[in-house]
Amino acid sequence: PVVAAIKEFFGTSQLSQFMDQNNPLSGLTHKRRLSAPGPGGLSRERAGLEVRDVHPSHYGRMCPIETPEGPNIGLIGSLSVYARVNPFG
Repeated sequence: PVVAAIKEFFGTSQLSQFMDQNNPLSGLTHKRRLSAPGPGGLSRERAGLEVRDVHPSHYGRMCPIETPEGPNIGLIGSLSVYARVNPFG
């Protein structure tokens, strides 16, 4: 039952993705990605401009430039170069 639950989560959940392992840099970029859409998060249709815009608390923590084009713009971001995640956030 535990193995089946793990396979179901990693195989069908919107929160899991296959890691891009073309080169070490693409793997590192994939690990530092931040995502707002998904279960318990925002939907592309309901996310307004205020959510997608750069918030002052993001400076030094999230990269304001690295975000995809199209409907996910501003909803998927990356940690900035020297940002680290600790128990406090």
